[in-house]
Order: sequence, then C-alpha cells, then structure tokens
Amino acid sequence: MYRRTVEGKVLDFGTTGLLRFSNLVMYDRQTESWWQEFGGEAIVGEMTGKKLELLPMNIVSWKEFKEAHPKGKVLSRDTGYRRPYGDNPYIQYDSQYPFMYSGPQDRRLKAMDRIVGISLATEALAIPYSVLEKNGVAQVQLDGQDLVVFYKKGTASALDSGYIAEGRDVGAATVYRRVLEGRKLTFRAEADQFVDEETGSTWTLLGEAKSGQLAGKRLAPVAHQNSFWFAWVAFRPQTAVYKP
Repeated sequence: MYRRTVEGKVLDFGTTGLLRFSNLVMYDRQTESWWQEFGGEAIVGEMTGKKLELLPMNIVSWKEFKEAHPKGKVLSRDTGYRRPYGDNPYIQYDSQYPFMYSGPQDRRLKAMDRIVGISLATEALAIPYSVLEKNGVAQVQLDGQDLVVFYKKGTASALDSGYIAEGRDVGAATVYRRVLEGRKLTFRAEADQFVDEETGSTWTLLGEAKSGQLAGKRLAPVAHQNSFWFAWVAFRPQTAVYKP
C-alpha cells in the first residue's frame, strides 16, 4: 500500500497490463508515467525516478481484522459492475514456478517461498514464513532499529484455490518496532497470542496489548512487504536472509 500523493499531486492509478519480473506495472492518469508495483518507483515517463511512500499494511484474516476493528469499514461488492469478487484467476499460482518470470535467480531460498521483506535506509532483510511458522516470533535489528515480526496461522492464500476463501492456510506475518515508550520489549509466541517478557502483557497479531501492565498500548507498525522470494530478491538483490 502506497500514499498516492507525490510532490503535492494526487495521482490516480490504473494497470498497463504489463509485467516486469512477473510484477505489475501501473500507470498514473495524470502524467501517464509507468510505475513498478513492487517498490512504487516510476520507471517510464515524466515521473521517472520518483517513489511512492510505502505505508504499513497487514494481510490478515477477516476474523483477525473483525476482532480488532469491530466497526471497521469493508469494501462493498455492490459496485454496479458484474465482477467475480472473491474468485482467484490464478489458481495454484503459489504452488508452481513463477508465472511469466524471466530474470535473476537466487537459490538461497526456493523461488515461491513466502517471505516478509523489510527494507530500510541501508539494509534489506527477508524472513521466510517457514522459519516464522516454527518460532512464531522473529526479533531483529535492521539499520539500527529493533524490530519484531509476529506470525500466526489462520489466513488463507489468495492464490491457491479458485475461490479465495477456500485457499490453504499460509498464515499471516506483521512487523513492529520493539521499543515502546523508551523500553525495548522481548517477545515470545504463546498459543494464539504473543507475550512480552518484561511485563507479561499479551499482544495480538495486530500489535495491541490486550491484557497486563501494557493493556491498551500499541506497537508502532513498520512498512514491509509480504512477498515471494523470487520477486523480492529480483528488486532487492543485496538482501540478507534471516536465520534464527
């Protein structure tokens, strides 16, 4: 998710229908510049070299969102257009070799491995879902910042079954700053929640303390990308791979 205001100008986006490294190329209707969806950088046209600001966003299950935001807004399917909302046109995309991909290969991980990608000013890090699934939590220092990644089962793949709701469970990963009000917290996964060792407070996947001394507090979210390894490393070739 990106902020669509660039140098004071609000841009409206559409799709060019083109792919680069199997990644969507967008265009803005104001200048007709082309933008790479991964990284949000303009690659053709008047805006070439400009970058959209990446905003923190989490991909979680409807259940997780609804519990955290009972009054949250949901996009309506009543749009006036006949569209197969909820259908996946790329059945089993995430079980095969990258679709229409021709580019560099990095064999540190399998091409279709899901990763959490974090890119800060001077460093980039890929954290495999396979590692997160075993440990539930990853605590890292990147570009001088102390971060924590939470992982929890219960989110369907949008690229598996023909109907998204029936996709296999691939889980969800979220990223936050570990320092809260000047204190660095240390986390562990416990059942369906997360616990900090300093206060014993329990935290949700969406970074809110639900009980304990810190109840009601929220961890600051960190912009990241939930990606496949082949896509992340094609655009971030100097990335490190997290090992616990």
